[in-house]
Amino acid sequence: MMDNGMDREGRRFAAVVLRKVGRAVNTWGMAGEGDTIAVALSGGTDSMVLLETLASRRRRLPISYEVTAVHVKVAEVGYGLDREYAEEFCRSLDVSFHYRTIGMGAGAEEGGTPCFLCARLRRKALFDFMAERRCTRLALGHHRDDAVETLLMNMVFNGHISTMPPRLSMFGGEFDIIRPLALLGKEEVERYAALRGIRAAAVKCPFGDDTRRNDIRRLVGEMEKLYPGARRNLFRSMGNIRKDYLPGG
Repeated sequence: MMDNGMDREGRRFAAVVLRKVGRAVNTWGMAGEGDTIAVALSGGTDSMVLLETLASRRRRLPISYEVTAVHVKVAEVGYGLDREYAEEFCRSLDVSFHYRTIGMGAGAEEGGTPCFLCARLRRKALFDFMAERRCTRLALGHHRDDAVETLLMNMVFNGHISTMPPRLSMFGGEFDIIRPLALLGKEEVERYAALRGIRAAAVKCPFGDDTRRNDIRRLVGEMEKLYPGARRNLFRSMGNIRKDYLPGG
């Protein structure tokens, strides 16, 4: 993608973002020689930045790995992807683009919320794609703030400590889920997108307003106002667990 006329400060910031992505990839072993990485391209800004950073860094590495993009559309959910823009975006990065349409079918009668059913079916479609294409990594566009919010949501609403790990092995090692934006905050992702001229390719889902997540997001925002660095420390705490000082059981 073009740098959208970035000044020196903008280029410096973009370089910092790319270094953080590289550090995440290297720290958690997200990409290696011969890997085939499928990027789940929802069309949101996060997934577009994820694809651009993963694809672009290949040119600067001594190893070779393949990047492909896949978008899964659930027919019954009324949101739209600017497919022409998404395809052109992928072409500019020398990335193949795959578009899958699925339906909720009988699942719509099982009593779950549209969001639950949609997420489950899209995940299954992505897993099927991984098997068909023999991909070794499934890259998702979750960033640091998503992980922090999920941690607190699970603690508050579900009573357990868990979140979105940067790398997660699936089906006994058949493939790994990776999150290369794990060290980036939402504001960094959005600023990088603006600097690089990357826009969202999808209209916001009409069911996408997660009230509980929004509540937690506001709570984290208030923590950050009271104690600058709170969001960063919450993320760091997930790798600094002192089990001897927890009740367990």
